Amino acid sequence: MAGHNRWSKVRNVKGPRDAERSRLFQRLGQMLRAAAREGGSDPSRNAALAQVVEQCRARNMPKANIEAALRSAERQGGGSRVLLEARGPGGSAVLLELLTDNPRRAQHEIRALLARNGGSLCEGSRHGFEPTGVVRVSPRDGRGRAVSMEAALRRRWRPEPRTSLQFVCAPSSLRSVREGLEAAGLRPLSAGLEYVPVAPVALPEGPRAQAEQLLQALGDHPDVVQLYHNIL
Repeated sequence: MAGHNRWSKVRNVKGPRDAERSRLFQRLGQMLRAAAREGGSDPSRNAALAQVVEQCRARNMPKANIEAALRSAERQGGGSRVLLEARGPGGSAVLLELLTDNPRRAQHEIRALLARNGGSLCEGSRHGFEPTGVVRVSPRDGRGRAVSMEAALRRRWRPEPRTSLQFVCAPSSLRSVREGLEAAGLRPLSAGLEYVPVAPVALPEGPRAQAEQLLQALGDHPDVVQLYHNIL
C-alpha cells in the first residue's frame, strides 16, 4: 500500500506540477523571443527583454532555456502578438493576449475552445477593462515590504490591495514607478501594461463553474501568454 500511495502522489501531484511548469517555461520562452525580435537579443540594450529575463529568473527558468529562446529569436523571429476579445458564461468579459507564429490558426482554436465552454469571440469586451501599469517587486531583505509601502506613500503610487509588493499606476508612469522602486531598494520582477476590469461581476454558482472551466481551458492553450477577466 505504501508503494501504491507513493505512486498516487507522484501521479496526482508531481505530474500536474511538471506539466504546469513546462507550460510556464514555454510561455516565457515565447515572451523572450517576442521581446528579442522587437528590440534585439541583448538585454543590456533592450529594457523589455531585460524585464522578461528577470521574470524567467524569478520563476527558476534554467539559464540554458533562456539562452535557447534568444538563439531561436535570432534565427526565426518571435511570433506575432494578438489581443482577442471574448464573452464568457453569465455575460463575463475576457481578454486574451496571444503570442503566435500563426494568428489565423490560433484564433480558430480559441474560437473553438470558447464555443465548447459557453463563450464566444465578441468585439467590445475591451471597453470593460482599463489599461494599467503594473509593477511587481521582490524585496532584497526582510525590510522589503516596509520599504515598498514607504515608497508608495512617499510617491503616491497605489499598492495593489492583495499584496504590498504589487503596484499599479497610470501607463504613462510605468517607467518612473519602476525606477523609483529600484531606487527604494526593491528588485522589479516584472513591469508592464495589464488590463484591469472596470466593473467586476459576481456570477451565480452554475455560470461560475462553467466560467472557471473556460478560463482553465484558455489558460492551457500554448499561445495564450496573458489572460484577463472581470469575474470576482
